[in-house]
Amino acid sequence: MTSLLAEKDDDCVKKATLYSAMAVCLLVGFLGGVIYSSLHPVHSRDAVHEQHDSVAQSPSANSANASQQAAMISGLEKQAALHPGEGEIWVKLGNAYFDTNQAVKAIGAYTKYLAIQPDNAGVLTDLGVMYRRAGQPDKAIECFDKAAAIDPLNVQARFNKGIVLMFDKDDKAAAIKEWEAIVKQNPGAMAAGGKTVAQVLEEVKAGKK
Repeated sequence: MTSLLAEKDDDCVKKATLYSAMAVCLLVGFLGGVIYSSLHPVHSRDAVHEQHDSVAQSPSANSANASQQAAMISGLEKQAALHPGEGEIWVKLGNAYFDTNQAVKAIGAYTKYLAIQPDNAGVLTDLGVMYRRAGQPDKAIECFDKAAAIDPLNVQARFNKGIVLMFDKDDKAAAIKEWEAIVKQNPGAMAAGGKTVAQVLEEVKAGKK
């Protein structure tokens, strides 16, 4: 679970906003944390998670899914209490909180993991997503910067930083600068919705977002 574009609409996964349809499309990915593949081992639910979100489910199916998630989280919480030094448990718990939109708890779990394994760019990226969802854009940017420092090729973290700069910090120029750096390094870098970062950048510069 790691890249983006959503969250000002019910947090596009949670807070309703008045951005244009295209801007909302951008935000949707961010909220999910993973619009383009993040491919790091601790997160593999990207595309599958998005597919599940896009399929309408019956109330009974949603209820059953919620019960399963609650049971899984309860089990992970017990494991974490018994084995607090095992980082993998914390990241699994953080992922479960992420998927159930429990940003504050996800932040706590990811922070526990990073205290054990501090150099995981993927988890830092997801932590940044959770900080944004929790209304802490500066902390989100800090996490994205740390992730990019560890993995300079981490398009996800750097693109997400641009999203926060543009939509939360109201700094379009800084967002454009961030995305220009991505395109310069990797002209074919992908954003969300099948678009490249270069295409998104072109639309932003043209005032379409």
